[in-house]
Amino acid sequence: MTPPRIHTEVQVMFFDTDCGGVVSNIAYLRFIEIARTRLTEELGLGLAEMTEKQRYPVVVRTEIDYRRAAKLGDRLMIEGWLDHVERARFWCGFRITRPRDDTLIAQCRQMLALIEMPSGKLLRLPEHWQEYRKSDPVEYPKGECQIGMHISSEEDNQ
Repeated sequence: MTPPRIHTEVQVMFFDTDCGGVVSNIAYLRFIEIARTRLTEELGLGLAEMTEKQRYPVVVRTEIDYRRAAKLGDRLMIEGWLDHVERARFWCGFRITRPRDDTLIAQCRQMLALIEMPSGKLLRLPEHWQEYRKSDPVEYPKGECQIGMHISSEEDNQ
C-alpha cells in the first residue's frame, strides 16, 4: 500500500513575519502543523474522531532545515508524507516550497506517537498502518536530501 501524500497551500501573512517582512522560524512549524493535520486525516485520524476517542498523535521530535527565506505575501506549498512506520511511532516528512520560482524553503521530519488522553498512555499504531511498514522507502525529489538519519531501535527489530 502506498503511504498517503498531501499538498496544501498557505499564504504568508503579516503575523508570520518579523519587522523586515521575513517569515520567522516558528511560523514554518505552524505551516507544518496544518499539513500534518491534513496528513493524519488521510491516515484515518480525523479531528472529530480524535476528540471522540481521546487518541491523539503527538510530536516527539522535530528536525527542520531552513534553506531560503519566505517573505510577506508569498504563497507556499507544503507537501507532507508518511515517511516511516514503527509499532508505536511514526515519522512524517514535509517540504515547503515557493512554487512561483520553485524554491525549496524548508524541509522537515517529525516523529510522532499515538497517545490516549487523559492518561497519556502510549498506544500501538492502528493495525492497517502496518501495511505502510511493508512499503518501499520514500523517494525524495531530485536535489532533496533526507534530513536526519533513521536510528535503529529495538522496536524496529521486533
